[in-house]
Amino acid sequence: MQTRHAAGLSVIAILLSSCVGASAPGRTEVANAGSPQRCEALGKSLAVKWPLSDTRVATAVYHEAGVAPSPPGPPGMAFPPVQLPAHCELTGVMQERKGVDGQDYAIRFHLRLPDQWNGRFFMQGGGGTNGELGDAVGRLQGGADPALAQGYAVLSQDSGHDNARNSVAERNGASAFGFDPQARADYGGDSLEKTASAAKAAIGSYYGAKPRYSYFVGCSKGGQEGMALAQQYPDLFDGIVAGAPGFSLPRAAIAEAWNTQAFASVAKERGEPVTIVSIARSFSMADLQLVSQTVAGVCDANDGMADGIVGDFRKCTSARVVPALKARQCKAGKQDGCLSAGQIAALEQVHGGARSSDGKQIYPGFPWDAGWGDMGWRIWMAGMPDGSSPAINIAMGMPSLASVFSTPPRALGASPEAYLAYALNYDFDRDPAGIDLVQSPFARSAWQDISARSSNLDGFRARGGKLIVPHGVSDPVFSVNDTLAWWEEANARYSGSAASFARVFPVPGMGHCQGGPATDQFDAFGAVVRWVEQGEAPDRIEARAGPMSPWPGKQGVLCPYPMVARPVGDRGKDGGAAAMECRL
Repeated sequence: MQTRHAAGLSVIAILLSSCVGASAPGRTEVANAGSPQRCEALGKSLAVKWPLSDTRVATAVYHEAGVAPSPPGPPGMAFPPVQLPAHCELTGVMQERKGVDGQDYAIRFHLRLPDQWNGRFFMQGGGGTNGELGDAVGRLQGGADPALAQGYAVLSQDSGHDNARNSVAERNGASAFGFDPQARADYGGDSLEKTASAAKAAIGSYYGAKPRYSYFVGCSKGGQEGMALAQQYPDLFDGIVAGAPGFSLPRAAIAEAWNTQAFASVAKERGEPVTIVSIARSFSMADLQLVSQTVAGVCDANDGMADGIVGDFRKCTSARVVPALKARQCKAGKQDGCLSAGQIAALEQVHGGARSSDGKQIYPGFPWDAGWGDMGWRIWMAGMPDGSSPAINIAMGMPSLASVFSTPPRALGASPEAYLAYALNYDFDRDPAGIDLVQSPFARSAWQDISARSSNLDGFRARGGKLIVPHGVSDPVFSVNDTLAWWEEANARYSGSAASFARVFPVPGMGHCQGGPATDQFDAFGAVVRWVEQGEAPDRIEARAGPMSPWPGKQGVLCPYPMVARPVGDRGKDGGAAAMECRL
């Protein structure tokens, strides 16, 4: 069972699944209008030719314009209320069945159809282990009007399982669906085409017209879904924003065990038993701030600006960072203001990435970056400073690795202590084979079901699709190094021309989907819309620092990899976005 803080962060993962853009480039013409009468008729399903015949409408409710309730969030973080237009709200169900594990499963979807429709379709991605229907509002990063308020028909879906119905304590809680092959496949991506096609059928029936353009926006698991759509269902969407894509989820979960063992080594160095609390206390916030300051001290100016952001992070190598960390090593026992040898070794282990004993890389390591001192980074890696909740790597990563990402699935129970024991005993020579194993009743491996890391985007490219991939350099769960390696593979496949349809935008300092010492508020959605509809390829994206950063409102620029934001001429760190340009 997750504690209050870990559960709150799981909520963030779900909510942030679509929060990687901002406003579209202006309102577009209204193609058709909805009405209460049409909504009522749609609820009867009589006029809809559903792609899957077992699809049924569960609810259809018409709403006048009004304020939407704010979604739940963790303590200290409030989501502002949003004004929604008059619209028809539809929920539907398909593929109702009994799983091999004895549970009742179905794919559920949530669609909102505004009266004043702009002729476009927006699907928002999921987050974490999914299992939530989603609000189908299309909330966008930076406080912009949500997609529904901009006139988009908006879809969300639960990916084929329900956390309220399908959570089983003895089978790893909310990850219990991993014991059923079809539920695992639906989570991996099989549910995407089914629900998107159902939404388009309902849109056509409601408005009497098909969408002119279709967009998908997601981050984290939602980023994995965006990649799966581009690779496996290239005709469904014209533009995709796939933020912090978890397209190597099974391998990233192995890295969560690796990083847990790294932090556990600090407790062992101190002679303490390895517990949720001792891992949480392996680094104080002051220790991590010292790490962040040390990294920035040797790498900040690599991009030509000493502004607190390690813009040219590829030059921030261990050859530069580790000696600087060792210069801060305690001379006689751990105390404030210095780092122990074990702490430095643990950070090197995180940076190096998960490996087998013969040195074979299982998952890429994490770049040195100033965001390693951020609270969000430490909560993923080590947990709350006082030990009141475990690391998300433990609380969510381990039950998922055991039951969703490995074959055969393994029941751990529902206690953080059991999850920690699983992480500490994970064998990096033996156990990773489980992600590729095919064994009855699983006809496909977890990697086949859930990964979406192929460089083959032939279909998406041929139909003119556009893909934007923002990724935080300080992301503590999905390494930007994996995303950049994928980009290099794709660019090689297309003979150096991948940027004609797909671009990666690293965000220095940003954590998982947002946060950190970064300019983490940016308009990726508007950029992909302009690229699709106006042919304006994004050579840069304007950004600003959010309220939780060290410098709220700070202006910056995000650049498509491999370019870096650098100062123009001799203008310094206070010149704002206009004083920066993207270049190698």
